[in-house]
Amino acid sequence: MNSKTLPHVLLVFAAGAALALTGGCAGKKYTSSSLPSEPFGTTPDGVKVEVFTLRNVTGMEAKISNYGGIVVSIKVPDRNGKMGDVVLGYDRLSGYLQETPYFGCLVGRYGNRIARGKFSLDGATYNLVTNNYPNALHGGTKGFDKVVWTPKAYMAKDGPTLELTYVSKDGEEGYPGNLSVKAVYTLTRDNGLHLEYTATTDKATVLNLTQHSYFNLAGRGDILGHLVELPADRFTPVDSTLIPTGELKPVAGTPFDFMKPTAIGARIGQDDEQLKFGGGYDHNWVFNKKTGHLSLLARVTEPTSGRVLEVLSTEPGLQFYTGNFLDGKITGKRGWNYKFRNAFCMEPQHFPDSPNHPAFPTVVLRPGQTYRNTIIYRFSTKSER
Repeated sequence: MNSKTLPHVLLVFAAGAALALTGGCAGKKYTSSSLPSEPFGTTPDGVKVEVFTLRNVTGMEAKISNYGGIVVSIKVPDRNGKMGDVVLGYDRLSGYLQETPYFGCLVGRYGNRIARGKFSLDGATYNLVTNNYPNALHGGTKGFDKVVWTPKAYMAKDGPTLELTYVSKDGEEGYPGNLSVKAVYTLTRDNGLHLEYTATTDKATVLNLTQHSYFNLAGRGDILGHLVELPADRFTPVDSTLIPTGELKPVAGTPFDFMKPTAIGARIGQDDEQLKFGGGYDHNWVFNKKTGHLSLLARVTEPTSGRVLEVLSTEPGLQFYTGNFLDGKITGKRGWNYKFRNAFCMEPQHFPDSPNHPAFPTVVLRPGQTYRNTIIYRFSTKSER
């Protein structure tokens, strides 16, 4: 890895089937200086929030809010060409302002958990907010998912683009350094939604950004019939608080072996200590690759709709989570009551608790370096069940 560069985040949602542009999609015209946007709500401290619509000539559509960098919806076709929203969330900002399980957001400063909210760097010990007792989770009580980003919407060469920027102050949620972050979303002609993260700091810090969409490729119901393939031969076992033990354990002979396509529900109920700790799958898979090298991390197929999701990334790990904490208490978009295992997440990342595991790939960002990373969520369809 270049000493001046850490991996760069390019997040691509791509739909493989092209659709004719409908009259509704053609209703709003892009100009060189603006994109369709509409009010999404107001924060408790009076800040107005918008949601921006990115739509390309084939009909794929993504709605993104400058609150939390949240992907509010992604509409892609099924095998019959019918468009459907494949991510969970809310119809209005008010839902996201409540206690929410990170629907669709940009996660930072540190995606996943840090043990007991504490780490040491260059001889100094930092104490973080422990919002997932006894650990720190997804950046703290007010992580990047709960701040209003500064938006700039425009028509770029590659397609309609939304650029979000935010400066995280030194000491925010306990993290060191003034951190400048930019997230650029572009919807391209080939049905790709590109999210590019970059970041710089004025003081050594730790950083692990990711994206936290909850997917359901059927658009409704549970996800136990989705077929998952993860070409990873190891995972990081966790303790009862979901902190890695430090071991890289082979998946062979365990319920964590997804080297071949396997239904999510096939082994999720087995009598396995790791599954009990997570309440299902909520673990980090480890890939035999060099950090910074773009490769396929996951493929998910939903047999009924025919939708296929491929996840590619330059990250060394992937957190696969099966909605184990959804409990029916949240009512989201279109009146859907989100229940146990109604969605799954695929979060390319550096490993959980890396600041406390020197053997794990580094998450340290220093002055003069630029944080970079690439993630691709690519959609297509299968013609037959």
